Amino acid sequence: MNTIYINGRFLTQKLTGVQRFAYELVLHLSRLRSDVIILVPNILSIQKEYPTKGLNIHELTGGKGHYWEQITLPLFMMRKKSRLLVNLCNTGPAFYKNQIVALHDISYVRYPSSFSRKFCIFYSSLTPFLLRNSKAVITVSNFSKNEIIKYYNHGKDNVFVISNAVSERFYEGITSKNDDSEYFLTVSSINHHKNIKRLIQAILKSGLKIHLKIIGGTTQVFRNVNIDINDPRISFLGHVNDDELAKLYKGAKAFIFPSLYEGFGIPPLEAQSCLCPVISSNRSAMKEVLHDSVLYFDPECNYQIIKAISLLNNDKELRFMLTAKGRCNVRRFSWVSSAQKLSSLIDKVSFER
Repeated sequence: MNTIYINGRFLTQKLTGVQRFAYELVLHLSRLRSDVIILVPNILSIQKEYPTKGLNIHELTGGKGHYWEQITLPLFMMRKKSRLLVNLCNTGPAFYKNQIVALHDISYVRYPSSFSRKFCIFYSSLTPFLLRNSKAVITVSNFSKNEIIKYYNHGKDNVFVISNAVSERFYEGITSKNDDSEYFLTVSSINHHKNIKRLIQAILKSGLKIHLKIIGGTTQVFRNVNIDINDPRISFLGHVNDDELAKLYKGAKAFIFPSLYEGFGIPPLEAQSCLCPVISSNRSAMKEVLHDSVLYFDPECNYQIIKAISLLNNDKELRFMLTAKGRCNVRRFSWVSSAQKLSSLIDKVSFER
């Protein structure tokens, strides 16, 4: 059996959506296969957010960051007779050919204002090389698959959808939910396409007597983008761990997801796993992921945003219905199933070599 190497650089990075996808896939893939080795630049730099029990992690010294990924990693792979390398976080060695790469979306193309110029130039330069040199490309939804195919004129037969899912930690201890919650919840950064500024402004202008809790950026971060942070209806909680996040989902009256662009969108599914009804943007991949399990709105229309919030705030039966639908919807996704798809793709690519 040939060894399968995983680009484990993500273990040294902060746990966000892309890194969570990589971690959960590698965790479940390692339970399915005994031939998986995760390469990291420095074991001591692995973030505490990632439990590593059961993972076969090897340290590959020689720099860090992009240097490690573009120089040290491919040189090591060539010494290993060009074994298969799996990259799960939008990047990988530009010129290494026996690899699988995951591209989650092309937000840097569709919403460049959300990112620094340096960031956009880097990804716009790297992605064509990854598409050209990879044996297979993974993405997280049919929406993102079509985006990649159309924008980069890439062959559809080489792009495979492997969905996100919800961590088992969000299901633990969730059996019922009280409906006496008084706050709404959202998880967001200040990136333009996340649309959090419009959500806050819509609530503040509406006169609605609701309390919105925001997980993600700190109070200071939001102050820097000219958002009114002094109104008692808005609370900034900063970054929280998964246990705290699950409690906040379970305690919320509803979860609001106002994003303009998502390749998938994990937070609404996390909310649904915690029996929290969801109000969501109707853009990008959201209808593919959420089907009819949420109340949709146009994320660029303040009136529709407030109408959806008001409706769910005042209609207990609607909240119960969406909670039930959400519970059914989230069951469509599992990390076990996604890891099995990745394992099959690895076998396919290895056989075709």
